[in-house]
Amino acid sequence: MSGTGTIQSKPSLKHRLAERGVDGFILWMLPAALFIIILFIYPFLYGLLLSFQPKTGGVLGSYRAFFTNAYQVGTIWITLRLALPAALFNVLASIPISYVLRGKFRGKRFMSIMLVIPISLGTVLVADGLLNFLGQAGWLNRFLMLIHLINKPMLLVHNYWGVLFSLIITGFPFAFLLLSSYMSGIDPSLEQAAALMGAGSWKRFTRIIMPLLAPGLATTFMLTFVLAFSVFPSATLVGDPAGSTYVIALAAYQAYSQQYDYSLASAIAIVMGLIELIVLGLVLAWRSTLYRGSTGGKG
Repeated sequence: MSGTGTIQSKPSLKHRLAERGVDGFILWMLPAALFIIILFIYPFLYGLLLSFQPKTGGVLGSYRAFFTNAYQVGTIWITLRLALPAALFNVLASIPISYVLRGKFRGKRFMSIMLVIPISLGTVLVADGLLNFLGQAGWLNRFLMLIHLINKPMLLVHNYWGVLFSLIITGFPFAFLLLSSYMSGIDPSLEQAAALMGAGSWKRFTRIIMPLLAPGLATTFMLTFVLAFSVFPSATLVGDPAGSTYVIALAAYQAYSQQYDYSLASAIAIVMGLIELIVLGLVLAWRSTLYRGSTGGKG
């Protein structure tokens, strides 16, 4: 009995749970949570445990076998040499294009469609196109030799450059779509206000657009890097899988399919994931120093 003569009843369990964010709507999350557990968490935990069960060498035998093999350790640097430049180029190339296409003009939709078409082709079709266009008997070499610009065909496929071109072609539409969404979230009135105050186009771009876009650049780079770091088909189809494009994914595949050493394959996959996390952690650390306020729009 309170001072006013009313009885304060204890909130029901349903209301107490609702106050903590647990209500009927959370049931809609159960299928998604189950999906994540089955397709992501369980395979990861299974592979992690398997990496500590080598045939020989103790608990860390698979990791020791990988890091003591200079040929396999070299795949880390080879993969980074492909993934980092490809991701960086795709992000940087997307900035001016998405900036121009944020405006309204005739042909904008057609240009956007043409820029994202490669995302629907797939790695195999892109590789086939590169072989036909950049191969020693491809269109480019034949044209350059026809106009006597070169004396012999250039080696642009079945090496580092072939894989890099493939990663750029398949990764650019992804980076462009992401950056376009971030760019469209920047309120144009911010630029208009700066123009009224006498700021030129270059100053408006560097002082307004880039600071507001920088967090989006970091996110786009991370996702594009992860996409490029898992390079496997390109390294085989348009690269040199036994030499200059022997990437870490190929090392894991060979350990699994040729050596039948599932523990070593799992250990290489875990190392691959750790390297990605290190790069993402560095980018996130840089991103935390950037502007994180409102962009004045939907971004």
